[in-house]
Amino acid sequence: MPESRAEVTHRSALISAASLLQVCRAVVTDHAARGDDASLLHVDRLIAAVADRQHALVTREQLSALGLGRGALRGRVERGLLYPLHRGVFIWGCPSPTPVASALGAVYACSDGAVLSHHAAAARWGIRPEHDGPIDVTVARGRRVRHPGIRVHETRWLAVGDVCILEAIPITSPARTLLDIASQLSTCELGRSVEQAQIKGLVTKRDLRAAIDRAPNQSGKPALLAVIEEPAFTRSEAERRLAALLRAAKLPRPAFNHTVERFEVDALWRVERVIVEFDGYAFHATRAAFERDRRKAAKLTRAGYLVLRTTWRELTEEPHALIARIAEVLALAGARARAA
Repeated sequence: MPESRAEVTHRSALISAASLLQVCRAVVTDHAARGDDASLLHVDRLIAAVADRQHALVTREQLSALGLGRGALRGRVERGLLYPLHRGVFIWGCPSPTPVASALGAVYACSDGAVLSHHAAAARWGIRPEHDGPIDVTVARGRRVRHPGIRVHETRWLAVGDVCILEAIPITSPARTLLDIASQLSTCELGRSVEQAQIKGLVTKRDLRAAIDRAPNQSGKPALLAVIEEPAFTRSEAERRLAALLRAAKLPRPAFNHTVERFEVDALWRVERVIVEFDGYAFHATRAAFERDRRKAAKLTRAGYLVLRTTWRELTEEPHALIARIAEVLALAGARARAA
């Protein structure tokens, strides 16, 4: 039975002003359990304890709840104990935030129910490189949140399955993250990101389809569908197409399906010691198969072979780029062999 939007909204509000104040209460409770009287503790000890739970971050509301007034706050900023990160968000005792603190600080700045998303989320999941641009945060539509250094995206709602907690940061799930950035990446970039997520065990084909079903109007839907619906291909069909491309380019024909160093390889140029391997789409392979292929390539490389990998997409949609790659490698390898 599908969840109601009320349930989704409630459960996806992973950070709220109330939850941040609960951190303050938890710190005071911990001190009380140790026999400390919080009213007698120096406020800086309480601030440090709160910041320690939040990647060195603390909000203005939390500082106020701990008893720090505006003048005292300003004094600590001037003395270098608190460093403003965003409006209402500070770093305790450290002028340079870590990438995790920067991400969490952006979510804190956007307040209730905000989640890290898009390219910033992809970087945190490790499926895209860290980026130097604004930090992406998704908020409820109509919030009109604006902060320097934060790129705000609005949405009507996020389903429970679209939100996770990673390193204490509310963040879009890997599948939703890929859907959000799909329209902003090239086909190759998106394919690599999807493959990386699959290799890391973050998504399955079912996860991606479910994310699309929950947000069918997202602009990234066509691009992501095009990637996950890439057809399987047989080795014989790939060999036939590659042989035809090589013949048209007047390049030497390789030996197909021969054994090298006790491995069967897809295409081999013996003299040049060049090998081409066909990679199936990431969802047609298991992580074990991926790792086995990489071990195979490493052993062949140590044996003096140059291993090129190609995919069905490159073979069918970018054949000229593939043939140019092969021609360049064969020329270099041939010159090296003649010199030797």
